[in-house]
Amino acid sequence: MDTTALRAAYGPLLEVAAEPDLGEAADGGWNADQVLAHVLSVDAAVTATALAVVSGSRPTFDNRTSLDRANLNRIIDSYGNRARLAEHVRAQSVVMCDVADRLADDDAAVMVPAFLVSNDAVAVDQPITLRALIDGLADSHVPGHTQQLRDLRPRASAAV
Repeated sequence: MDTTALRAAYGPLLEVAAEPDLGEAADGGWNADQVLAHVLSVDAAVTATALAVVSGSRPTFDNRTSLDRANLNRIIDSYGNRARLAEHVRAQSVVMCDVADRLADDDAAVMVPAFLVSNDAVAVDQPITLRALIDGLADSHVPGHTQQLRDLRPRASAAV
């Protein structure tokens, strides 16, 4: 697989995550640490799925664990601060991309039963190729969370 686009997607995500004044989501959604913990959780699960396929297993992929606030907070607590959490996101993305880069075409074509939830709605409930799962990170997942972080930037005060 070619992970050039996926590797490139992490730069903007991590740049925004490093900004000092990211606040809380106006809609009660995730804060920056929770976004990073979610990305880390998804990346680790995708890596595990890819390695399981290579090993001959037939794994499933379900992102609900990466949406659970208690799990996200556990991940956050284990790193202690956003800088360490972001560094682990960077390192995990490298591992995931290295694994994906080495996938044989036959492995990338394996159908993986997938259950994906997004914005409290089922987005996918059917088998998809491992390639589609990984490419989806570059196409929408990482850029979507980059925008989510941008939306946490402080708003300029309206002129009075």
